[in-house]
Amino acid sequence: MELLTGRAQRVWRRAVVGSGLPGLVDRTIIRAQLRTAPRRPRTHLLLAAPGGGNMGDQALLEALLENIGGLLTLVVPDREGLELPEAFRRRVEVLEIPHLVYGTGAEHRAAVARFGRALAEAAHLSVVGADVMDGRYSLPASVRRSTLATAAARAGVDTRIIGFSWSDRPRVAARRSLAAAARSGVHLLLRDPISADRARRDGIRPVEDAADVVFAARTVDGSAADTLLRGVSKPVALVNVSGLLAARFDQTEDYLAIVEHLLRRGLHVVVLAHVARTDGGDQAACAAVMTRLGRREDVSSLPTVLPPAQVRGLTARAAITVTGRMHLAVMSLMNGVPALTLASQGKVEGLMQLFGTPQLRIEAAPGFSADVIEVIDQVLPGDSAARASIGRALPGVVSLAGRNTAGLAAPGAEE
Repeated sequence: MELLTGRAQRVWRRAVVGSGLPGLVDRTIIRAQLRTAPRRPRTHLLLAAPGGGNMGDQALLEALLENIGGLLTLVVPDREGLELPEAFRRRVEVLEIPHLVYGTGAEHRAAVARFGRALAEAAHLSVVGADVMDGRYSLPASVRRSTLATAAARAGVDTRIIGFSWSDRPRVAARRSLAAAARSGVHLLLRDPISADRARRDGIRPVEDAADVVFAARTVDGSAADTLLRGVSKPVALVNVSGLLAARFDQTEDYLAIVEHLLRRGLHVVVLAHVARTDGGDQAACAAVMTRLGRREDVSSLPTVLPPAQVRGLTARAAITVTGRMHLAVMSLMNGVPALTLASQGKVEGLMQLFGTPQLRIEAAPGFSADVIEVIDQVLPGDSAARASIGRALPGVVSLAGRNTAGLAAPGAEE
């Protein structure tokens, strides 16, 4: 009975979201706030990704902070879950608005009103799109991000949704709300050519071709790599076991086969988590593989999730990466490292198309180790065609990533 009740609630909630009424209410609240608050553009407003232990979300945030100039107001649901590097604290104001994206009822309406007041001081609004715009993770949250962007653009705020993927199976309400945002003047920056083509086929126009903004990150910290790999003279393979995929099927045997193959090829293997969360985090999945491997001289593991700059310092030392998480692939590719990436959400193929390396996309299904091992042998040599293709494509991909923040100098500065 509880299962049926929960399913009925989800169906009802999707129907309400699809009606467009919640979005209309939100836009009305924002218009009312802006009528009473004079426009004083002084800051960038950035609606961050969920974060909360996700290294990919943290990498997105830090890349944007590096590439946006001047004062910045960062909108987050929970200040306690925010990791703001010291280098940015003097010019970043944190605005905690619980219930803005995921809330309901009166609490959500109050959060929208606070957001509307913040818009009065915004020269620009940037919404981190990533993989949360097409409704596949949370339909209400996807629609709300598009709705907030639409309201800002209609109020005259220069608004963009930063580098995001688009599914071949978007939810109808998510598609409609994003199309409305585009018609209202929101700049939609798709992070791969396949996503951009899908959006255009779905009638969402205009859209702009870009790449994941993490490719525009510049900071690198080699301290963790120096500590972890002290005394290691062999080439290094990075292996991530995704807790998200572990909830769908048991990956342990496949990863054991992959690690054993890498060891036979003469590599030192580092098993590392990408997400540290109670629900869907990687640490338990990585630990399960390490337990089965036992103590091995040429296998290391990381007990914690590293900050993005330290991840880039580690990928700079790698010869190859095998990962179930896309942003570890991004931070490997930006160092010219082939990153074999398990695909389950329709977002990996576009990333690999940017580099001309479709073979690096591995279907996430039981028995995937056979495909991974075959591709490892293809791309591991230093003169492999995949490495050459990555090297040729990388400057163009970095340039595409820069489109996400083009024009976002300090408000009032020359742009």
